[in-house]
Order: sequence, then C-alpha cells, then structure tokens
Amino acid sequence: MFDLAHPEPVDYLVIGHITEDITPAGPRPGGTATFSSLTARALGMRVGVVTAVGNKTSLKVLEGISVVNIPSQHTTTFENIHADDGRKQILHHRAAVISFENVPDVWRKASIVHLGPVAQEISGELPKDFSGSMIGITPQGWMRTWNRDGHVAHGKWESSETLLPQAGAVVISREDAGGDEELIEEMARQTRVLAVTESSAGSVLYWNGDRRRFRAPEVEEADATGAGDIYAAAFFIRLFSTRDPWEAARFATQLAARSVTRPGLDGIPTQTEIEECLMEVF
Repeated sequence: MFDLAHPEPVDYLVIGHITEDITPAGPRPGGTATFSSLTARALGMRVGVVTAVGNKTSLKVLEGISVVNIPSQHTTTFENIHADDGRKQILHHRAAVISFENVPDVWRKASIVHLGPVAQEISGELPKDFSGSMIGITPQGWMRTWNRDGHVAHGKWESSETLLPQAGAVVISREDAGGDEELIEEMARQTRVLAVTESSAGSVLYWNGDRRRFRAPEVEEADATGAGDIYAAAFFIRLFSTRDPWEAARFATQLAARSVTRPGLDGIPTQTEIEECLMEVF
C-alpha cells in the first residue's frame, strides 16, 4: 500500500494526467503517464506518478506503481476519430491542474523526471529543486489547444523557451509539431537532445548539431496508441544509463515498433522484447 505520508524513493517520476480514451471498443485507460510509467516499470525502474483523475476512475491498471492522485471532478477524457484526412481529437473533460507542490519531496530526487502533459495541466515553470534530475519532456499537451466544443488543434508551446534549455532530452512526434520542419529545427537548436517519432518510419534524433534517422522494423500494426510514450520512457531511461543518445534512439525505436503489434496497454514491452531490443542495439 502506498503511504502518502512516507513515500518511498523512486527512480522514474512521471507527472501528467492519466486519461480515459473513448474507443469503438469502449473506454480504456491512456495518457503518457500510463504508458510511460508501465514501460519504466517493465525496464526495472522504481516508478512514481503524480496525476489527477476523477473518483470514478480506477487506478488498478497502475497496481504496483506509487501514485499521488489530486482529487478532480473529472478524468481527462479524449476521443480520437480517424478519418481519411487524418485524426480528429476531441477533449470531452479535463482533470484538475497539477502543481509541482503535489510532488513528494523524496520524489524530487528521482534520477529521471518525465514531464508528460496531455492537456496543458502542468506549469511551465520548473522548481529549482528538480535540478539534480535528468528532465525528460514529452510536450504534446503543451502543443495543443481546443475550442469550446473540445475540438483539439495544434497550439504554440508558450513555455518552450523556458523549458527546452532545462531539458536533458525532449521527445515529440511529427504530428505534435503539425509537420512543421522549421519548428522542429528551432526546437532542436534550443535543447540538448531532441527525438522526433515518425510512426512506422521510426524516429529522427537531433544531437550536438547532428541529425540521424533510425528506421523501425516492419511489423504488422494492430494499434499505435501509446507507442510514442513507450518510445519516450525507453529513450529517457536508456539515455540516462548509457549517456549515448544514438544508442538510446535505436533501442527506443525498436521497442516502440514492437508495441504496436498489440492493442492498448497490451503493447507495454515484455521482458523478452526488452532483451531482444538490447541485442539489436549491440
């Protein structure tokens, strides 16, 4: 049982909303905080999550992971509609905003702090007492906006100039950037390491003025939901342990590709897949 008064230290801290995703097969848990935390656990990390969900949402899916939940009227709820002209996304509900004050003191010393907003729920001002951690950012929730009807569109990341220089690594998808190559190049200039996922094409890594592409293996895709979050957790953890962005990108690309062969959270990496991907890297 997680003791909020005396939390145990964690290696990998994820901050962001756990979501409920409306799918043709019914609602299912999602969000960066869900996919990345489960991936980090599969990779052997002690994991903590700071999130906000409504009281009707079960956190059983994160059983074995320490969770600080901020009480909220609703759980952040998305609906993705796939059409010929691309994906349309609707935000039906948004949970409470997450404050860094909600992070237990002992978790602020985590080796990796992953900021994973999905709906503008995290402040763009990072407290100084996180400075000892490697900050990994997946800023998709800062790069989207929505209208009164909840229809999601690309938006400007207002805190990018503050957070990009502080990040140890940033992971975005080409979709997050609206396919804007100039925006991607500008982000790469402002941060240490930038990884851009490109679905079945793999990923592109920007580091130290260099740019390299990492091809994904051909697989039969069942569901790509969460693949970018699996990539991000794998990339941050491998980067932290090896200090080699190229190796981290190869590993993360291989692991994320395998995840799309199974639907939803079934795509979380297995121990066999992790070992296979490590062998591919070496």
